[in-house]
Amino acid sequence: MTSGAAEKQAIPTSTSGIEPRDPGEDFSIEELVRDMTLEEKLAQLVGVWVNASTDGDSVAPLQSQMAGDARTWEDIISSGLGQITRMYGTVPLEPLEGARRLAAAQEQIMAASRFGIPAQVHEECLAGLAAWKATAFPVPLAWGATFNPPLVHRMAGLIGAQMRELGIHQGLAPVLDVVRDLRWGRVEETIGEDPYLVGTVASAYVSGLEGTGIVATLKHFVGYSASRAGRNHAPVSMGPRELADVMLPPFEMAIKHGQARSVMHAYTDTDGVPAAANHALLTALLRGEWGFNGTVVADYFGIAFLHATHGIAADSGEAAALALAAGVDVELPTVNCYGRPLLERVRSGEVPESLVDTALRRVLLQKQEAGLLAKGFRPAPPALEAGSIDLDPAGNRALAREIAAQSLVLLTNKTHGNSPCLPLPSAALASLGVVGPLAEDPFAMLGCYSFDAHVGASHPEVPMGIRVPTVAGAASERFGDVRSAATGTCEAIAEDQIAEACRIAASVDTCVIAVGDNAGLFGRGTSGEGNDAADLQLPGDQHRMLDRVLTAAQAAGTRAVVVVLSGRPYALGDFADRAGAIVQGFFPGEEGAEALWDVLAGSVNPSGKLPVSVPGTSGGQPGTYLRSRLAGPSGVSALDPSPLFGFGHGLSYTSFAFSDHAAGTPTMPTTGEVSIGCLVTNNGDVDGAEVVQLYLEDPVGEVVRPVRELIGYARVELAAGASARVEFTVHADRTSFTGMDLQRVVTPGLVKLHVATSSTHDVHTHEVILHGERREAGFDREMLTPVTVTPQ
Repeated sequence: MTSGAAEKQAIPTSTSGIEPRDPGEDFSIEELVRDMTLEEKLAQLVGVWVNASTDGDSVAPLQSQMAGDARTWEDIISSGLGQITRMYGTVPLEPLEGARRLAAAQEQIMAASRFGIPAQVHEECLAGLAAWKATAFPVPLAWGATFNPPLVHRMAGLIGAQMRELGIHQGLAPVLDVVRDLRWGRVEETIGEDPYLVGTVASAYVSGLEGTGIVATLKHFVGYSASRAGRNHAPVSMGPRELADVMLPPFEMAIKHGQARSVMHAYTDTDGVPAAANHALLTALLRGEWGFNGTVVADYFGIAFLHATHGIAADSGEAAALALAAGVDVELPTVNCYGRPLLERVRSGEVPESLVDTALRRVLLQKQEAGLLAKGFRPAPPALEAGSIDLDPAGNRALAREIAAQSLVLLTNKTHGNSPCLPLPSAALASLGVVGPLAEDPFAMLGCYSFDAHVGASHPEVPMGIRVPTVAGAASERFGDVRSAATGTCEAIAEDQIAEACRIAASVDTCVIAVGDNAGLFGRGTSGEGNDAADLQLPGDQHRMLDRVLTAAQAAGTRAVVVVLSGRPYALGDFADRAGAIVQGFFPGEEGAEALWDVLAGSVNPSGKLPVSVPGTSGGQPGTYLRSRLAGPSGVSALDPSPLFGFGHGLSYTSFAFSDHAAGTPTMPTTGEVSIGCLVTNNGDVDGAEVVQLYLEDPVGEVVRPVRELIGYARVELAAGASARVEFTVHADRTSFTGMDLQRVVTPGLVKLHVATSSTHDVHTHEVILHGERREAGFDREMLTPVTVTPQ
């Protein structure tokens, strides 16, 4: 069946005339495994993409080339169906119309098959539910910039509750890939370049989503973000130690502490083994060592790629056999390899039916947990029964604005006259200009998995489903007359447009210059899935435009504020000393412009910290703060890879003092713990928040260790003049690493614990000596660094 128009037309758009079967008593999983035919079993292991088309622009890699099972919808569902793929998130649909179509599809599935089991429904929810008219929250890179897991947990709870109302059971989020190369297009979907930040923030999102009953799906397992040269789907050249110490910990944390129930395999291969066929990864490690008992689902078409792009399977049947044996339970997005090709392999005896049964049990267990095997299951989503649903209510917008404001990072703030450039005084707002390719573009706020960028861009005849103010528009609503100019696009700016921007910059007291990215998919943008960058210079003509506008502003004495709205950091070394201030935002969502002006005008004190380093030069990649000594500046290379602004950097409108530093003991056993504390005081005259960061340095290790790594942090909100005591409890497990024998170990010796405000700015260092035996630390180790904040 092709994932095309035939599927969409076959599903009724109303529920009339279809009577679902009453299954009687709740189904027993073991009875179903015993009684189902092979066809019925395999039907539970696949999805169908009901609204997708192979024509036009795609929202999945190689979608137009990946034809699925050629059977009709009615023929496929006669054996049952495992999943419905993106009923709401494939084309623009009124939410209630989507609910009606879903109810109709579920009734048809239940009526057509022998057991009457409804399908599990999944959607994307990476920056809010990816459905028309749903709130577009900031992207995950912005979550990382907040350093505020409880705030992310609240957001996930709102998203999950909406999904439940729409009859959705599973969300394909969050992304736990740790950034290793900023040129990769999907940096915006990640939480940052540090595994502890990624793991703690992602776990908060997972627990928030799972707390509403929605199955959270961790992706992409594992190593996807470390592809060669930052190219999407490219091979990964990574040793087992880097994989274990950098890539795996966020997944471990989200399973152990977030209680995630699903994992999605990555597209890439690591050292020649594609993740979809990696038994050692998906079964031996994930299930054997970690004890994970949820489902492993395929990234879209990922099983077919074993044949089509990786070339390790001769055909779809062999691809199915490899994936099933490795531990992939569900083929998404539509039935292909796990349909007839796998059926034939099992019938011939080449694939044991016991492997099918193992996957089936996991799938049915999740359906049971979702109530899909219960006697009283109602196919109509709650929203349809209620007759209404608002996917972008005021509470959602308020939270989106709060997250956006906390995610904005003040990179520089020079003196203008006798005071800092920011916040803008009232007089500076009386004569205001806003220029740049993103000045009047609502898509400047949206990541590639926000619905209007992800899907809406392919439907230009359909208006945006939500209100997304622009930088210039929000300024006009607040301050009245604003001179603005949309100077071209992120990729092309004409000479007359640059000249107009320069005229505006020279004619106003304050000029805000908005540059950065437009998100899209597979070449339809400058950031997002498939939009990898050759270097880290601002895309298109923006570098030249920014240079000219800053020159004009400087000549006129204009206060110039550069605002970067992007999906990755860009090299800003040519502008750091020329702009009055630079503010970095990572696709801050539908309320991003409002949050931006809250910060620029001073009603909100910026508190965001960089989740990724900002390079000084455009060609200094790959590299992150999490590096070895030889990866930094040295006398044996003429290239200095030091960042312009390091991981964790971010300024405030107030200042914070650190004092009364103390450690519980100068030594601890390799099974013990030590407390590290300090007093933080807001010694400015405005309220603010500081992120206290704790870094580990292992000066002499049995293998090469990072110069430093984040092992704890605390966001501390303080009124002007107030103080708080911050206490970290560091277990020896937090010093563990993958040793010479490829086992995670804790070793005796000296470690240094740096209390810091960024990866490049320490405020105090504690030296601690671990004593005792070298020991192994597995999945049951302590993965978190507890922290208490006590007002003084």
